[in-house]
Amino acid sequence: MVENKRRAYNKQQNRITLSPKSPRTYGNLTKTVTFGIAGKETTTKRYRSNCKTNGFSMILVIPAIDLRGGSCVRLLQGEYEKEKVYFDDPVKMAKLWRIQNAKVLHLVDLDAAKGGPENNRDVIGQICRELDIPVQVGGGIRTIEDVDAALAAGAYRVIIGTSAVLNPDLVSEAISKHGSSRVVVGIDARDGEARIQGWTEGSGLDAVQFAIDMENRGCRRIVYTDISRDGTMQGPNVDAYKTMGSRLKRAKITASGGIGNHKHLIELNTLESFRVDSVIVGRALYENVFPCQQFWCWHMKEELDLTCYSSAPLKTDGTL
Repeated sequence: MVENKRRAYNKQQNRITLSPKSPRTYGNLTKTVTFGIAGKETTTKRYRSNCKTNGFSMILVIPAIDLRGGSCVRLLQGEYEKEKVYFDDPVKMAKLWRIQNAKVLHLVDLDAAKGGPENNRDVIGQICRELDIPVQVGGGIRTIEDVDAALAAGAYRVIIGTSAVLNPDLVSEAISKHGSSRVVVGIDARDGEARIQGWTEGSGLDAVQFAIDMENRGCRRIVYTDISRDGTMQGPNVDAYKTMGSRLKRAKITASGGIGNHKHLIELNTLESFRVDSVIVGRALYENVFPCQQFWCWHMKEELDLTCYSSAPLKTDGTL
């Protein structure tokens, strides 16, 4: 049955209908998608993040797509020399995550993050155009023109990382121009210090104090990555999120780094009072550690209908 209680997709009309607002939401995610010939029809869809099952509200899981050289890769603890390529078609990968019921995608341009001339902007633009869910984009966002371009290309949210450290006024300017729902700050930390230039250099700034400064400038979401946990699947740095969350007053935290199983998600789900409402997951999803992934035909990629996003057919070969 091609139906989801929270989202029903009518393929003939290209419309998505949603249930009422859930108790916990990942901001006010609204994306306008244009269908039809020459943009003659426009449909606006509002997305709510977290699902509620039997009165229990779960943290929002955001699949990550890290792009380098046009492929989907994962780094171990932020080291470019420890790269593993998982998929060479990022657009198809994005659609596969959508079929697995992703409500938001997290894209990082690792080439642009290092500050070199290479980037993956064309691929990112294609993903934003072809998916029907919000996409947040980071990596190489250094000027207000970069912010404008990413949003114009279809990104719902832009993540400012290195430039927030080197030029904090950029955050103030971008939020003033586009609003706090469209501009967020990425803090990548090792041993409590914010790192810059694709995690390759230290900044000398305390991550928590930096987050407070960004909140005072109008930032309402921090994507906080513990570099030492990233790609390890050894568990999130819960203490770091508690420390930062206890100091913030208005900004929410998206956790990132270390997720390796469903118990880690449950652990993060207890941090709502510390302002953690979502988590970015990369390697664990790519390596299929969650049993529920088997229901989404992960090993049958070539047989999936990538144009219908509400569900995917269940496996029926008796291997589950």
